[in-house]
Formats: sequence, C-alpha cells, structure tokens
Amino acid sequence: MTDFRQQALDYHALPVPGKISIELTKPAETVRDLALAYSPGVAEPVRAIAENPDDVYKYTAKGNLVAVISNGTAILGLGNLGPMASKPVMEGKALLFKRFAGLDSIDIEVTHRTTQDFINTVASIANTFGGINLEDIKAPECFEIEKALIERCDIPVFHDDQHGTAIVTSAGLLNALAIQGKSIEKAQIVCMGAGAAAIACMELLIQCGAQREHIYMLDSKGVIHTRRTDLNEYKMLFANNTDKRTLQEVITGADVFVGVSGPNLLSADDLRLMADKPIVFACSNPDPEIHPDIANSARDDLIMATGRSDYPNQVNNVLCFPFIFRGALDVRASAINDDMKLAAVHALKDLAREPVPESVLTAASVSALSFGKDYIIPKPMDPRLCGRVARAVAIAAVESGVARIDLPENYFVEGG
Repeated sequence: MTDFRQQALDYHALPVPGKISIELTKPAETVRDLALAYSPGVAEPVRAIAENPDDVYKYTAKGNLVAVISNGTAILGLGNLGPMASKPVMEGKALLFKRFAGLDSIDIEVTHRTTQDFINTVASIANTFGGINLEDIKAPECFEIEKALIERCDIPVFHDDQHGTAIVTSAGLLNALAIQGKSIEKAQIVCMGAGAAAIACMELLIQCGAQREHIYMLDSKGVIHTRRTDLNEYKMLFANNTDKRTLQEVITGADVFVGVSGPNLLSADDLRLMADKPIVFACSNPDPEIHPDIANSARDDLIMATGRSDYPNQVNNVLCFPFIFRGALDVRASAINDDMKLAAVHALKDLAREPVPESVLTAASVSALSFGKDYIIPKPMDPRLCGRVARAVAIAAVESGVARIDLPENYFVEGG
C-alpha cells in the first residue's frame, strides 16, 4: 500500500504537476497566424457571434467544452476536505472526458459561503461551456444546487455522483434480474444509504419499473419509515409505511441489496436472509458493504457487483458520463433529461449482452467474457461504449425536444 501511495503521488507530480494541459488547435507560428488568432482577425468572429449567438458553436470551442465543478464537500469517500483537495479528482474527471469521449474539460473549484453563492457563481460562468458536470458535492445541498442550475442554465447540468451511479447501477441490475429470472416490478429492494447516489439510484430504478413501496431505504438511524420525524424532503420520498426497523427485518426475503453507504455493513448472516438468487450491489469504495469473497462463500446463487476493478461487475461511472455529455453536446441539448438517462441505461444494458471484442479481453486481462453472473456490465475499455451510449442519448435528446440541432449525418452509425 505504501508503494502504491508513492506511485500515485509520483503519477500526479511527474514529469509535470497535474493531469491536464491546454493545447492549441490552430497554427501560431507567423505574424499572419497571430493576426488571425487575435487582433485584428478575432474581431470577425466577435461580430458574427454578436449578430448570431449560435455562431459561438461555429467559431469557438464551447461545443466541445465541459466544466467539472466542485466545492469539495464530499470528495470520493474521504468527506468534506475543501475545494483545493478536490482538484486532483476534478482533473481526473477532465482526463476521463478527454480519454473516453474526446471532450475538452476544465476543472473549477469553488469557495463559497452559502449554497446560493455557489449556484450564482456557476450560473454566472455557465455560458462559457457546452455542459457542466457537478462533482463531489454533499447531500442534501447537491439536490438544491443541481435543480437551481438546471433551471437557470440553458446547457446540460449533470451531477455525476447522483445520475452516473444511478445509470450504471440500473443497467447492471436490469441484467442481473434477467439472469436470475426475476422482474423489476416485483423485486423487493433494500438500499443501504440515503445520500445523493442512493436517492438517484432508487428514483431511476422506479423509472425502470421498480415499485416505490417495494423499496426499503436505510440511513445511519435505520429504516426510513413514515413515522420518523427527522427526514428531509428527499428521504421522505422513500419513507415506507412499515413496522420494520432494522436491516435484518427488511433484508429477509429481499431480492436486491444496493449499498451506497460504507464498508462492512452487510454481514454474511444478513446475506443468508435474502431470497433465492439474490443480487448484491455493494458499491462503497474502496471497501464494499460486504467483501465479494465473504458474499460468495455465504451464497452460491448470488450475483454481485462492487465499485472495485479487481472483481467482476464493476459499477464505474466512466461507463456513462463521458458519453452522455458527448451525445448531449453533439445535438446542443439544453438539458440532460430523464429520457436521455434511460436511453443510456438501455444502451449499457444491451451492450453487455453482445459478444465481447478481443481488444476488450486483452485490456481486461481475461481470456473470455460472456453475458452472465460475472459479466452484467460492459468493461470501461470497451471501444463501442462511446458510439452506443452517445448515439442513444443524442436520439433521446432529439425525440424529447431538448436538442437544438438534429443528429449529424451518420452519427456513430456502425459501418457508416
């Protein structure tokens, strides 16, 4: 672990500090180049944009530029460490946007006094960008922030900790249910955790067919039920009218466990209480709610996913957020709506059911992969992800009326 820590520090520090830089897209070698790039040539696109604001997409990088913005109040699983401590994570997000979807990205860390200050700051700079990815902002403030920015901005605003996790979880869970011969409409679901990711996951699963009354959500005080008086408006959405109060009571006979909480909160004895052919998504990272080795020893009829890359079925947001923004920006969407999120869910779900290319096997260091209990979610290095997810999202944007332009001709059409 000490060696890995030093390797991680060296990776970020050498040969130059940080993970991103800015590159030029136009020549800047001659006096003529500079005259075109700046004064006097730059006046021409200025006039064009002043006359027709949409020309900003023609003459600037706005249409391929995403802001990754945080206040550092919920960094990974490390907590509220402040804006500067969040910068390596935001740079990492920018790296992933570029690596997987060819999107340029700038990280922005905001210091503020009130939630409204943060909202005003982001809204004031939003026109610079084609989209805004909010990151590592604690609940419940993150809900208020995202809602306000969606209302005030005419570009996509997306809190990945909520919706990225929800999209990948939903895709994997739909596949796991199919393999286990279960229906989402009838599934009894236990959700350990009641923060941003948990609430977004459950809301999206409901859109996929889950029944709200079949969901039991737990926070640090136990089951969220209708007779509690300490619930905020977001937890109230999942207040179940039940006499059950403990994890053991709600997990008895449950089909699905989704953990977005903390390490080692689900025991082998708890797992044995679940229904036949259970599904466990233990997504606390790096240490899951139950370790896969313990879970598989307790149940041999289990399908399990975690947030870890060293076990099958990694729930990894990189499977969706770069490609959701790619599709949204390519049709100049004004928002990322529920139709677009569901389109991403089904694109991921369907891709996992297809034969896996040799290049993915090589990248994953495995000899074979096929749809089944150990492969319910595509691998992050699958080169088909960008085209499949971006196209599905772009089509949904057009069909739901939030796109400003039609799909480009032959947009991610295979063989086209």
